[in-house]
Amino acid sequence: MAGLFQVLWGQADGTFKKAETLNGTDGQPLIIPMPNEKEIVESICTRPTAVDWDADGDLDLVVGNFSGKFYLFRGEGAGKFNPKPEPIKAGETHLQVQGHHGDPCIVDWDGDGDVDVLSGAASGGVQWSENTAGPKKTPVLKAFAALIPGPVDPNEGRRPHEVNEPAGSTRVCVADVNGDGKLDVLVGDALSLVSPKEGVSEADFVKRRAEWKAASEDLQKQMQAAQTDPPDMEKLEPLYEKFNELYKAREAFMIEERTGFVWVYLRK
Repeated sequence: MAGLFQVLWGQADGTFKKAETLNGTDGQPLIIPMPNEKEIVESICTRPTAVDWDADGDLDLVVGNFSGKFYLFRGEGAGKFNPKPEPIKAGETHLQVQGHHGDPCIVDWDGDGDVDVLSGAASGGVQWSENTAGPKKTPVLKAFAALIPGPVDPNEGRRPHEVNEPAGSTRVCVADVNGDGKLDVLVGDALSLVSPKEGVSEADFVKRRAEWKAASEDLQKQMQAAQTDPPDMEKLEPLYEKFNELYKAREAFMIEERTGFVWVYLRK
């Protein structure tokens, strides 16, 4: 939650040292500075990815954060990084997923010789930012577009027979899973499996669940309408509190188990 990065330095015998905070060349921990307390989501990072972003031979860090934006810490060689994060942009706009939780997966998705950005998101699905710069050049990115659409309601609890696609909080990895020479996509998610609480009949569970879902959808619409950039926490915090109260109310009729799955999308 603090937005710090941990590194386990490799040793010659194949083992690793204990995890330690990754510092910049100024000796201070690498972190995206928080402009003010209302923008704390800028400092909460979800995942760093090491890649030679600017094609200079050194590994850089591409970092996704809680708000869904992306930053670059330029590498200076030998595992050292410039402490100043640079916003990664799509044109003149800060690159941002549709939703929250930037999850950079850097890969040449379209096979044109340069690296693109794939990302999961809190809203689920997989998004793709195409690089148009060409090989061995600093990326020039397009805005994110849906590669794999997310579910209608990524946070909705599901009964086991309803699990037929990834839910929300997706994380992405790309690899040739089946060895056919094409890149496939692995998607991890997080979801809740729900069932009636002891003593609650199936019919009553279905009814109360539908009522709860309608109330939740209404509240989420209010939260979306209150979204601004930067976030106006004075408007959002009361809505977050209401959502937490509504979420807790499910305990009266529902059992919830948090879990997640890994899904494979084989490329045609």
